[in-house]
Formats: sequence, structure tokens, C-alpha cells
Amino acid sequence: MALASGNSPAGTAPESGEACPPADRLVAHPDRRLGFYVHVPYCAVRCGYCDFNTYTPAQLQPMGVGDYTAAALAEIDLAAAALGPQAPPLSTVFFGGGTPTMATDTQLATLLGSLHDHFGLGPGAEVTLEANPETLTPARLDGLLASGFTRLSLGMQSADESVLTILERRHSPGRALQVARWAHQAGWRDVSLDLIYGTPGETLTSWRATLDAALAVDPEHVSAYSLIVEEGTPMARRIARGELEAPDEDDQADKYLLAEQVLAGAGLENYEISNWARPGHEAGHNLAYWHSDDWWGIGPGAHSHLDGVRWWNVKHPGHYAQMLGEGRLPVEGHEILDGPTQHEERLLLGLRLRDGLPMSELDRGETRRMREQVARGLVVLQEDRARLTLRGRLLADAVTRDVLA
Repeated sequence: MALASGNSPAGTAPESGEACPPADRLVAHPDRRLGFYVHVPYCAVRCGYCDFNTYTPAQLQPMGVGDYTAAALAEIDLAAAALGPQAPPLSTVFFGGGTPTMATDTQLATLLGSLHDHFGLGPGAEVTLEANPETLTPARLDGLLASGFTRLSLGMQSADESVLTILERRHSPGRALQVARWAHQAGWRDVSLDLIYGTPGETLTSWRATLDAALAVDPEHVSAYSLIVEEGTPMARRIARGELEAPDEDDQADKYLLAEQVLAGAGLENYEISNWARPGHEAGHNLAYWHSDDWWGIGPGAHSHLDGVRWWNVKHPGHYAQMLGEGRLPVEGHEILDGPTQHEERLLLGLRLRDGLPMSELDRGETRRMREQVARGLVVLQEDRARLTLRGRLLADAVTRDVLA
């Protein structure tokens, strides 16, 4: 998708290349919510369970974080040109990774400032920054809040040092908790903690201690994910060699039920299968994904969606920067979602949410099969919406498959 000039003004639509969606499908709809995801692909070290598109600085030499920032700014310029002047102000912005806070405060503020200059931020816009706890200090938290970030998402994972060691996390068990306290003292209104359960060697008692430790710092939001061993990761190789036991599904189910008990007991409501929040503090950006709103992903490997069109960027940061240096959007491929695919995704994503799925979305056969899930105690019908029960949350994928069968 080449531009006549790398400095083409916003509103000048890029020409379509073979990998890119048609240019007329890259136009923003003023009546649809629009968000931006900014992927920062750097990590100080790679955790043993992680298969995200991330790299250590040594792996990307001589390309540094400053070079990546310049490339990302160029993609923001091209995104503004493609979306046109009718693009709505941004409802959400999410800086993820990787470790976004491996960029300097100035680099992060510059990226956010470019989005603000091109699109503006809507009233009450949510601007999230993911961070590893060891990268933050009270001074950094003050500066990042002043530059426009409104929500902090901390990778805590566990309060058990032995679990962090198996996960190959660098921070000490108490570091995330200390950073959460600093953030609240600095004036951050939304602090989220990411937890992982089901790590080899973790006991139910250890998991309960992690939940209690997280709640002790009064987070507005908690995400709790079961450990998934991804093929090709160092952890997968350790399990294959017999050095670690594979996660046990029954154990993970017990830990999920404990998370619901403890978090709900502390006033956090489960609004998506793996996410709990105090009322009014749900993650708006993630809700945009689950509602199939529009978003543009900036960075290597980032995915985007506009009104039924999806595309994804090339994965390697060097290739990403090269394409942008040539004035091209760094798109690797795209797909245009047909009606049946969009329907399946609405069902899959809608059932994951507390609000559930309108029964009017279902055809006759799906309605019958959904009522079978009600009879099994996996779904309840309330105000003509299908909602998963607690037991249904444990079997959400199976429920979806059965309804779509």
C-alpha cells in the first residue's frame, strides 16, 4: 500500500497493495467507536512461557527503541491518511507488548501525542499502558500520568517467588504490589493486575495467597488467565523433557473457581470470563475487541479491524521499519469477514461477556441448541439474553462449539 509521498496529508487515501485491504475499506466510520493499539516489541528478557512477538534489544541490534518509535510514528501518519478526516476521536488507546515501558517517557508521550494530534481523544477516553513492575518508579508514574495515560496494567503473575522463577519473570513477588501503591498515590484511577494460575508446582494455597496479595493493594481491575503452554516455547521444551509437569485442567478449574470466589467477595465483578473489575472500571479497550468495534494496530505483528475487515502487520521489526521507510503500510495480509464468520464471532465473543448474547442473534437450530445448554445448567436466559453460568464459564469453548454445531 504505497503513498505518493511519505508525508501525504491525512485524508489522502493510500493506494492498495496486494496484501492490504482495498483502500475503500480502510475508511473510518464516524458512527463507530475507534481505538488504537500500539505494540512495543521489546523485552529485557523473554519469559519461558511467552510466545508473543517480542525481542530483546540485543536481538534487534542495530535497531533501537528510538528507531522503532520513528517507524511507529510513520505508521500513525499513514493510518491517519487512510482513515481520513471523518475518523472519530479515539475512544481507547492501548500500549502493549512486550514491555512498552522499555521506551522512554518521552518516546511514549510522543507516540501518544501523535495519536492525539491526528485523531483527538474522545471525552473520558481510556489510555492504557502495560508495564512490567521492575521498569517503573514513582517519578516515572508521575510523568506518564501527566503525559496523558489514564490506566496502568501491571504484569504481576504471582506473589509466589517459586512460581515467578518457573515462569522466568524478573521481578520480585512484592514489586508489582509496591508499584500499584505508588500508582494510586500518584493519582492513577485505574490500576489493573494481570495474574496467571496453573503454573507447574503452584498449589491452591499459593494461588489463594496471590489473590489475597493482589486485593491488598485495592486494584480496580484484575485479569486472571490459566497458563497455556505454547508450542515452541522454552517451557514447552522443559515439559517435553520431563523437567516440569504439564498444567492440569482440573487443577486450573479449581483455581478459576477460587478466583471467582475471592475476587467477587472483594467486590470485583466478572464481566468477561478472565476479567474482574469494580463497577465502572472495566477495560474499555478489551471490550472494544469483544464487541468487534474498530481499531488500528500499530507496530510489528499488530492486528487491526475496521467494520468486518481484518489485517495484520509483518512480524519482524526490521521488515516493519523498512516498509515504512519506503512509505508503505507494513501489512502482511488481510481478510474480509463474510456474514457467517461475523455471526460465529459475535456468538463466541458475546457469550464470554457478563451481558451475554441476545437470543435474537441465533437461528432456529442455534436457539434449540442454546436451550439444551440451559437444560445442562451451562447457560441461563435472562431478558432474552443467553448468559453463561459459573459452570458454563469453565466450559465456554465447548458451549460455543455445541451451539454452532
